[in-house]
Order: sequence, then structure tokens, then C-alpha cells
Amino acid sequence: MADQQAAVVFGARNLGRAIIDKLVADGWKVAGAARSDSTLEGVREAGALALRADVTDPDNVRDTLTEAARELGEIRLVVNAAAAYGGNRGGGHFGGGPILEAGLEDFDSWTAAPARAAYSFLNGAGRFVADQGGPATLIQVTGGSARRAMAGRGLWAAGSFGVRAITNAAALELRPQGIQVGLLVIDAGIAPLDGSSRPGMDPAAMADSHQIADAVLFLAKQGTQAATHEIVVTPLAETWVP
Repeated sequence: MADQQAAVVFGARNLGRAIIDKLVADGWKVAGAARSDSTLEGVREAGALALRADVTDPDNVRDTLTEAARELGEIRLVVNAAAAYGGNRGGGHFGGGPILEAGLEDFDSWTAAPARAAYSFLNGAGRFVADQGGPATLIQVTGGSARRAMAGRGLWAAGSFGVRAITNAAALELRPQGIQVGLLVIDAGIAPLDGSSRPGMDPAAMADSHQIADAVLFLAKQGTQAATHEIVVTPLAETWVP
């Protein structure tokens, strides 16, 4: 057991849970970090260490990784799969709504929140793995809004563009230390882990959480001589825009 690699996944519901399941099946020692009791119970059911954490606080991210390392050993993979946007607070439009109609609360939820969460994750996790020493992989998950703006979702795109810029900058800064930072762009809706459908959405056009988890495992196993800093996943039944 001593030669097992250890990983921590922030945001352990749905996609995060699929990633945990994949890593556990591949022989990794895994911790799942989340805020809700129900999600943490799911982490335990998956055979992983459950840790309560807030990915929007960089010091809490670092402390969570320190706690995980005490239990699991050196952490070689850290994934942020937590939902980064604030949501439709106050019944606003999904994605923030038209620019002329959006308010500052919408901006905070859809633009500031995703960028802050990515910064917090990369700052806290980056400091931890740099101090730990040795090779490591950090993966930030985001959506297709990191690639292009859409009418009515400009605020979300602005936040996602920020996520991409922060992650790319972290990749440049940490490369010399043997730390691989990758952005995993899911350019589609993600199918529920339980196999249920979503109203009005073509199941074939939705990304499969288990296949996304395969991409995470691929990145984790690359090593320092084959670093990939960005992967875009788009189902063939979904529209792909180069």
C-alpha cells in the first residue's frame, strides 16, 4: 500500500464523484473534499477519505491538503471539480442574463465567483504542492464558456475566461518546479451520474462523467516529459466550435 499514489478531489458530487470512483478503481488513495454532509457521505461510500472544505478559501484549500497528506501520504494529484458559479440567486437568468439587464449581484455570482474559486484553488493547492516538493498535477475543471461568449451568458463567459487565464498563468509559473497544471474544459452539459435525463437536453449531447474521469486519469499519469495544459471534451452529438 505504501507505493500507492494519493489524490484529492474538491467538489465530490456528480463529476467529482465519478473522478473519485475512477481513481479508487485504479488503485489510488483518494480524499474527496466538499461542504455538504450528503456529498461527504457519498465520498465515504466510494471508499475515499471525506474532508469538509471550502474551495473559495485558499488557506482552507491548503489546510485540507495538509490534512489529506497526513492520512494518505504525499499528494500527487489535486482536482477542482466544484461548481464555480454562484447560480441564479434572486431568480435571475442562467449565465447572468443580457448585459443591459444584469445587476452587480449577477456579476458577483457569474463572473467574480468562478474566477475567485479558480484563484483560491490554484493558490492554495499550488503553495501546498510546491512546499511538498516533487512532481504533482493540478487540474481545474471548467465549462465551454471558457472558450467563447454567448448572448445572455456574457457574465458567465467573463468568469470562465478568467478561470482559463488564471489556470494558464499557474501552468507557466509552476512548470519549472515539475508541477503540471491543466485546464479540463467540458464543452457540454454533464450527464447526471445516476443515468437520469435532463428535460430538454439530448442525452447523446451530454458529456459522460466516467469518460471525463478517464481524461483526468490520463493527465495524472502523463509525467513531466509529456505535460498537457488544456483538454477540451465535446460529445460528437454536441455542436463543436473550433
